[in-house]
Amino acid sequence: MPDVSSAKPWSLAVRALRSRNYRLFFAGQSISLIGSWMTRLATSWLVYRLTHSAWLLGITSFVGQIPLFFLAPVAGVWIDRWDRHKLLVITQSLSMIQSFALALLALAGIITVTEVILLMLFQGFINAFDMPARQAFVIQMVDRREDLPNAIALNSSMVNAARLIGPAVAGIIIAAVGEGYCFLIDGISYLAVIASLLAMRVQQRPAKPRAQNIVRELREGWHYVTSSLPIRSILLLLAVVSLLGMPYTVLMPVFAAAILGGGPHTLGYLMSCVGVGALAGAIALAGRRTVLGLGRVIPLSAGLFGLACVGFGLSRSLPLSMLLLLFAGYGMMRQMAASNTILQTILEEEKRGRVMAFYAMAFAGMSPFGSLLAGAMAARLGAPHTLVICGTLCALSALLFARELPRMRKFVRPIYVELGILQAAEQ
Repeated sequence: MPDVSSAKPWSLAVRALRSRNYRLFFAGQSISLIGSWMTRLATSWLVYRLTHSAWLLGITSFVGQIPLFFLAPVAGVWIDRWDRHKLLVITQSLSMIQSFALALLALAGIITVTEVILLMLFQGFINAFDMPARQAFVIQMVDRREDLPNAIALNSSMVNAARLIGPAVAGIIIAAVGEGYCFLIDGISYLAVIASLLAMRVQQRPAKPRAQNIVRELREGWHYVTSSLPIRSILLLLAVVSLLGMPYTVLMPVFAAAILGGGPHTLGYLMSCVGVGALAGAIALAGRRTVLGLGRVIPLSAGLFGLACVGFGLSRSLPLSMLLLLFAGYGMMRQMAASNTILQTILEEEKRGRVMAFYAMAFAGMSPFGSLLAGAMAARLGAPHTLVICGTLCALSALLFARELPRMRKFVRPIYVELGILQAAEQ
């Protein structure tokens, strides 16, 4: 591993941008993700404006993510076989079409909740292949393997910079001209990431033998995940937090309008605060010189997220709610990015697509069930009580994970020694 001890802090934090392909992806995806976050907020506000139903907010989120839960494991098998670069060009093009369809219906004034749900379902099928493919493709975009953790952290920074900008812009646009223009801008923004993908010079991976069938390879991937204590534990905590904690975003329109007495601007402020906190968490991880110590980051971050959700559920003050969402975003992103970094560091290359498919399944695939749960609980108990209960359970899950850390280190240490991480860190 090259000596980075004399590197400037700023260059250290963005060292993955030395790779041309990753630099192209970072630029294109940064633009596209702003549009994606605009669409996410605009979709939530549109559904709530049309129905004033927390239950239908949950349903809309559910159908947009449930395909990932069922299809991601199978998609992971194909991602280990297919050309990930070409696959991403296809998935991003289909996502662009979906956004333009939303824009056309919304701008024509004929969109209904049924059409929103169907188009979200279509996007869910796309994401089942796109999300794990993007995660598995990162290592092909960086020229130096030691830059992989930094690339993952920069990905998180990019997502959360977009989370900061997109909702704020969307809130202004919705208030001025309506949701349809958010969808239109999103569709146009996909051109940036498609162009960046087409401009890459990607070294083709050796073709994988097709001797095994899909079921056997899927079973092999599942056994690999479940037999590794670190991988299993990381994915399990991520799944629990996604189920119980992440759906707080589904209820955000309820808090903005009914609890805090605001409108689309308020919703934009709240979502942007999540983005600011998450961006801060990602930047903090980008500056790390080693993956050592990330194990402790995971439960601490998950616990912080859970406690912030409890506080947000109890708050009736907009400034306090915004402050708590800063901590929620910070904790959420540090847990996710630290989990991703450790997984990508210790897993075997030939199983990368399948493991990252299970990662996507844990992170995003559990969210639809959480969305249904949050919608149902909010309809019966109210949105504030829902977040208090779910946040408490997230914090307790983080404590259980922390108890297993000593055992996990025994599994990870030989891998770090083999990769030279421990020696490099100890010098």
